[in-house]
Amino acid sequence: MTQTINKSALFNASCFALITTAFTFSIRAGILPQLGAEFNLSNEQLGFINSMWFLGFPISMILGGLLYHKVGPANIMRVAFVMHTLGILLTIYAGGYTTLLLSTLCIGFGNGCTEAACNPLIADMYTGDKMNKMLNRFHMWFPGGIVVGSLISKFMTDTGGVMGQWQTQMWVLMIPTVIYAVLFFGKAFPKPQVDEAMSITQNLKAMISPVFIFLFVTMSITAITEFGTTQWAEVILSSSGASGMLILALTTGVMAVSRFFAGPVVSKFGQTGILLIGAVLATIGIYMFSVVTGPLAYVAAVIFALGVAYFWPVMVGATAQRVPLSGALGMSIIGGVGMFSTAIWQPVIGSWIDGSRASMAAEGKIGEALELAAGQATLQKLLLFPIVLIVLFTIFYFWQKGKKPAVTAAAH
Repeated sequence: MTQTINKSALFNASCFALITTAFTFSIRAGILPQLGAEFNLSNEQLGFINSMWFLGFPISMILGGLLYHKVGPANIMRVAFVMHTLGILLTIYAGGYTTLLLSTLCIGFGNGCTEAACNPLIADMYTGDKMNKMLNRFHMWFPGGIVVGSLISKFMTDTGGVMGQWQTQMWVLMIPTVIYAVLFFGKAFPKPQVDEAMSITQNLKAMISPVFIFLFVTMSITAITEFGTTQWAEVILSSSGASGMLILALTTGVMAVSRFFAGPVVSKFGQTGILLIGAVLATIGIYMFSVVTGPLAYVAAVIFALGVAYFWPVMVGATAQRVPLSGALGMSIIGGVGMFSTAIWQPVIGSWIDGSRASMAAEGKIGEALELAAGQATLQKLLLFPIVLIVLFTIFYFWQKGKKPAVTAAAH
């Protein structure tokens, strides 16, 4: 007897799993100063601990994509639960630097399993515009979870006492972890909509197609446009008269709201139109970041957030619809290249800041004026990424014009 697919429960469980991922990003960031002080860690050591998050993520995403049709999303989410729980407990009871490295790697691995299982799971439960809408609503919970997690961490830290301790804050991560495990427990999971997508050979053949290669290349640029700018804008804008924390909260908040209302937007402009509009808005936003100070930086944050909001979920959705035979592996590879790109470009952007700071200091600038000038010069270099995207997505828009996505069944 076939068990009924409870789409609502599976989707809600996926969202709580992504909230767990977002909390590991924001709450761990909030407790970094406490970890540094307690274990006497240098900023470089804290940087290596953070890099484990980015390392574990793409490794498990790609492994999950390869094994998706053999072991199924239910088993991948069981691994996610074990790795999240292990990572959280290892952090809480950490004895020093090595344990913190291992615990963050476990958490990153769990996060990657979440993406590897939930993206194809949602793509298999829904079709057409409904799939685009639900993928965006799922991905809404990464920026949304960062906002919630940042506020929880700030509130607990400001409260002080036992509540403010980093161990207590790490226990908070167990709440969404247990919720998604309970929601997934005992549920039936959908089968792939395209039978051929179950074959790794078919997946690999599909990934040699021009459309997939194009999406692979552009994903690496969309990811660094989003994460490169948000990661460094907080540091840069703290000298511009704007609050770095408010900029981060505003950016991720606008992204979350945008993704919630993605259904009619993507339906109206199409995947290719949304990507092109996003590249234009991201360019305007980064340019404004590089020239404005004070309250106008908040306006720049809203424009930038509207630009990058749809990049990640629409790129994943475009892979599912335009290269359906790439299957779960294709979606995992696309997500993985986004994370690898972010990791690779971070030190390059850091070196741009160092270089700009040195040249501005040579011109006699000091203090906040030096930091602001160096930051704005770096942001002008970051402009290169969305400008390249405008060119590439214009080509993609006309290339795909009139072509219906390969998966066009009516929305469930």
